[in-house]
Amino acid sequence: MKTLIIAEKPDMGRNIAAVIEPKAQNRRSYLEGDKFIITWAIGHLIGLAEPDLYDEKYKKWRFGDLPIIPDAFKLLPNPRTKDQLQVIKELAERSNALVNACDAGREGQHIFSLIVRHLGLRQPVKRLWISDLTAETIRKGFDELKDNEEYLNLTRAARARSEADWLIGMNGSRAFTTKHNELLSVGRVQTPVLALIYDRQKQIEAFDSLKFYDITGSFTQAATTYRGIWQGERITDKDKADAIAAKVKGKTGTIASYEVKDTKEYPFKLYDLTLLQREANGKFGFSAKKTLDTAQALYEKHKVISYPRTNSNYVNEQNIPEMHRILDSMRSSSDYGEFVAGANKRFVHTGNKAVCNPSKVEDHHAIMPTMKKPQGLSPDEKKLYDLIVKRFLSHFYPAAEYKVHTVLTEVEQESFKTTVKQLLSLGWKIIYAGDQENSKKDGPKSKDSGKEDSGSGPAQEDEAEETDAPFELDATQSVRCEDAEVKAKETQPPKHYTEGTLLKAMESAGKQIEDDELRDAMKDSGLGTPATRAATIERLKQVGYVDMQGKRIMLTQKGRIAVELIRGAGVELLTSPEMTGQWERRLNEISRGQASADTFMENVKKFTRLIIAKVSDQRPAMKNAFASAEPQAGSKGGKGGKTSGESGKGDAKSAKAGTGASFARSTGTRTAKAAGSAATATAAPPSPGVIAACPRPGCGGQLFMGRKGYGCSNYRTGCGFVIWKESLGRSLTDAMVKSLAEKGKTAKLKFGGQDGEEPFEARISLTNPVTGELALERV
Repeated sequence: MKTLIIAEKPDMGRNIAAVIEPKAQNRRSYLEGDKFIITWAIGHLIGLAEPDLYDEKYKKWRFGDLPIIPDAFKLLPNPRTKDQLQVIKELAERSNALVNACDAGREGQHIFSLIVRHLGLRQPVKRLWISDLTAETIRKGFDELKDNEEYLNLTRAARARSEADWLIGMNGSRAFTTKHNELLSVGRVQTPVLALIYDRQKQIEAFDSLKFYDITGSFTQAATTYRGIWQGERITDKDKADAIAAKVKGKTGTIASYEVKDTKEYPFKLYDLTLLQREANGKFGFSAKKTLDTAQALYEKHKVISYPRTNSNYVNEQNIPEMHRILDSMRSSSDYGEFVAGANKRFVHTGNKAVCNPSKVEDHHAIMPTMKKPQGLSPDEKKLYDLIVKRFLSHFYPAAEYKVHTVLTEVEQESFKTTVKQLLSLGWKIIYAGDQENSKKDGPKSKDSGKEDSGSGPAQEDEAEETDAPFELDATQSVRCEDAEVKAKETQPPKHYTEGTLLKAMESAGKQIEDDELRDAMKDSGLGTPATRAATIERLKQVGYVDMQGKRIMLTQKGRIAVELIRGAGVELLTSPEMTGQWERRLNEISRGQASADTFMENVKKFTRLIIAKVSDQRPAMKNAFASAEPQAGSKGGKGGKTSGESGKGDAKSAKAGTGASFARSTGTRTAKAAGSAATATAAPPSPGVIAACPRPGCGGQLFMGRKGYGCSNYRTGCGFVIWKESLGRSLTDAMVKSLAEKGKTAKLKFGGQDGEEPFEARISLTNPVTGELALERV
């Protein structure tokens, strides 16, 4: 009998067959040689069964049937690929051994284990674990086949991940959907990612722009000219700024301090999948899914890069000689031969911890090119391949060298700071010198993918000015201030997430971590895995929670209300990026044999029951809660328009009262900037008038009306109380809000009478004096 090899996809199966059974006969759905039969899974052939296969009653979604927690999970073949599953079954019947050649990772292990479980296969299993699909690697992999039992913990972790997602997704989605009469998708990973987007949107809406003035002085000393930024507390009075500029212009000054320091900048880390997705999004506008699909094609179809679904930026010691051979293989390349000629292998060695760090390599090393020459790449494949090759080549070059000059100039007792970054040697940056984008933007420490503007201040005024010209000053000699310029600036709100910045947030479970080592330590606690993050973002689009405007991810009304309902039910853990990241860490510990899958699943079941109990006590959302009152900041459409994926039900004016600390104000003296909001006032808004005392306990502030609602005067010091003007199907008046603040409810009001709904009377009541959340009380 023969050995049956099961690959994950057809291309991978054919690549393997070409190496170990080059004369194998092609039977369309498998290849057969003298010793081996090679077939494939076409991705997931088997999944977890839907609830109605446990009981017919689950065909209808009813809250009373929840929670659904099977004693044992049932498996169900994918009807679209059941023919291939039957092929595997028949081939296994005439094989006495199996080789798991699915992708070398958690999901690949899961795909194979589901096939074995469902078909009841009992043959001994070996594991092929390789990082690229070159002939040399495949041959070596078969020479070093592992016992599949070595990956038992990884299989347990994969199964726990799948079953946990089923429990949270099936029960959470059914609970919130049936309670609030709107199709609401809930997931172990997707919901906290949605919460990240929601919280960023709230920060943007709550942001109040502050106008301030920068003063820039232009100085000369002999043949040297330079510019300096005035140092002092932020100036918000233009007359004061103009006075300082006039005071120093044309005057002689001194150099209070002058420091010169030699610095080096080393190449950025090799790519893992998330970093590659982030940079492809920033440079080319690729979605995370597009980058993953393109990288998978480079790996599987073209075999020109190593395994892409990796979370490591480093290589093992045995990869160093391989890197040297890959470099040699590129010497004749028309695109990269010139760079190879200038490369030096001595920079890539086992002692270089920026490249070789085995302690940070688990299943797979960083993404690298292979020795195979690329042929027939599409334009998008070429772009991604170019990123990977240049990052690889940069490590064979020395550091870029600079001389950093820091100058403090004093004129008429006013100080100006100058930082000049003088280039001495390009080093590795010569590889990027011809790119349209500045090489500064080519790594995780750059502005492009590093710290984001939090809205707490202006842009980086003291950023170094780069030059390759000589720069020299004599600190003992005077300088002249030739000119002084005043520029008006405004503080900026946080930026909307792009797919690139959202991936970064998912990797660190929402924490703003700039330190590379700390970010590496958080990788086990990220939201999802490198292989699943793109699918999570796509899911949020598909269910109508987010919409895209260019590169920006925009929250829809449905996405907003979904987060508020979930948090309002008291299951904040379901929206907590950090806590959900800890679940991912536990799964990683299970895969390493450091934690129990059974214990993890018991905790997930407890949490599932908690979700149902909490939602049971929640009041249903109003009929019109999911209709969009106006587009979210920067979204498509005009006032009253519906964003992509929303239900479109009910009166477009109606939206459930918000529960976050956001109050975008627009008054006669101050305008709140809402990051490109499409909803701009058509007439001058009213001057603020006090409506009532803020009902938030211990606050002491006053409520006044802004453009969208009634907020507290103490919002700057943390009061999150807000009542939206358009709430619960009514446009609230000042008198209604005053009554809500002082009495906790309005007088009787008439509701209904539209779309066949029976009219009824009710009062609007203030259910949460901390946030301003409202509800209806029928009378």
